[in-house]
Amino acid sequence: MIAPVPATVDAVVVGAGPNGLVAANRLADAGWEVLLVEAQTDLGGAVRSDREVHPDFVHDTFSAFYPMAAASPVITALGLEAYGLRWCQAPAVLGHPWPDGSWTLLHRDVEVTAALLDREHPGDGDAWLALVEQWRRIGPALVAALLSPMPPVRHGLRVALTLPRVGGLDFVQRLLTPARHTLDAPVAGHGFGGRGARMLVAGNAAHADLASTSAGSSVIGLLLAMLGQTVGFPVPEGGAGRLTEAMAARFRARGGLVSTGVPVDRVLVERGRACGVVIGGTAVRARRAVIAGIGVHQLVQRLLGPQDMPQRHLDRVRRFRMDPATVKVDFALSGPVPWRGEPAYAPGTVHVCDSLDELSAYEGQLAADLIPESPFLLIGQMTTSDPTRSPAGTESLWAYTHVPQRVRGDAGGRLTGDWDGDDAERYADRMQARLEAYAPGFGARVLARRVLSPTELERRDANLVGGAVGGGSSALDQQLVFRPVPGLGRAGTPVRGLFLASASAHPGGAVHGAGGANAARAALWSDRLRRPRLRS
Repeated sequence: MIAPVPATVDAVVVGAGPNGLVAANRLADAGWEVLLVEAQTDLGGAVRSDREVHPDFVHDTFSAFYPMAAASPVITALGLEAYGLRWCQAPAVLGHPWPDGSWTLLHRDVEVTAALLDREHPGDGDAWLALVEQWRRIGPALVAALLSPMPPVRHGLRVALTLPRVGGLDFVQRLLTPARHTLDAPVAGHGFGGRGARMLVAGNAAHADLASTSAGSSVIGLLLAMLGQTVGFPVPEGGAGRLTEAMAARFRARGGLVSTGVPVDRVLVERGRACGVVIGGTAVRARRAVIAGIGVHQLVQRLLGPQDMPQRHLDRVRRFRMDPATVKVDFALSGPVPWRGEPAYAPGTVHVCDSLDELSAYEGQLAADLIPESPFLLIGQMTTSDPTRSPAGTESLWAYTHVPQRVRGDAGGRLTGDWDGDDAERYADRMQARLEAYAPGFGARVLARRVLSPTELERRDANLVGGAVGGGSSALDQQLVFRPVPGLGRAGTPVRGLFLASASAHPGGAVHGAGGANAARAALWSDRLRRPRLRS
């Protein structure tokens, strides 16, 4: 333990991932005495970095690029630059290589992106400029509304007032359209005719678990594409762990207490109210609130007893679906990736997929609980993004793809989904073969490789249940007022004084800190309402 565990504090925050760290900071800002408890020996949850693959290479263990953090009013308000955080950007935000060696690129400079798209298909550049102009008008208000507690009254009003200027219901319809088809309709009279812009949007939608043919997948696809165009896909200089270090330093500077390496055994509930936690057999009382920065399943099944919540709520939690599992492979490369064709600007993020049809086939196999034959790869060229990650002339690289939570078969071979056995290495071979097809000679540059299977990801972060990195499916029936169960889309739980702050709560996955901020806000409001009664 880093600090002695006090007998009583104002609030205990369980889980020191980004949401837990944000909640702890917000409560400390309000003058509360806060204890932050983390079962792992390191803080950060899925925002950590290490040198396990090769001593000269920094790899982000889980998440790596942070457009939502850059756009989030919650994260930016923390002023983390004062605590050592520095952001880095690759020359290009995102690249999609094609089998013939050509590239579609998203550059931070919208004029550059438009010129490249126009070169692929005349007219697409003007259409892209019109799309970005729409986003610049409504995007900040829309992001703020998505990250706010439900209902987002103030930011929702801003969205409603701006909507007529960006096409009204036509814009709403575009957001609800499947990502594969979102650019079929013209933007301010400008139509898209090429494959590049469509793949940029559909590929970004594939970061979540909504199929590109599913209604509403355009929300994710357009959101990430437009954030890439406006704030980029930044990375913390020196590794993802530097973001965690900055949040932790800020919390400690405000008197925050931290305990690591010992998990919380249970949440103490008395007369329907959370009043503390038990850590390694020691009770810590919480005068005001307990914040759970952990998955809703872990909270309900491990830290609470069946008598602590209504049976109807427990039944609803059991129906909360996780997103697909993940296989992540980290590479230490002796040189840059030898792509078949050289991109005009080196991208930090790369999508590997032959076509929209292949993307749909991959998504269909996932939906059928089959291990995909030709996996869609999301790749991070980390030294390209931040030169401090590895020696000059080398590349710190990772690639990940999704596999089913429950495997019924293998669309491309004989794998069974025994991720603790040989299957993880064999599937990593399949992923590496895909890379080799786009980058001949790739294998010869591999100095070291690490495979993080779904079960290994969960071992390293219990919130990544079954290797799911999104905290729960992003399907429309599990968003907004339906996350994690139908209700108000707020952080409260049926246990008074207990607030859910993880990605299982609205607004879901990604590193934006809103789950933690919403939980802290709810705790503060609840305490204000309760205090007069305590004084009377």
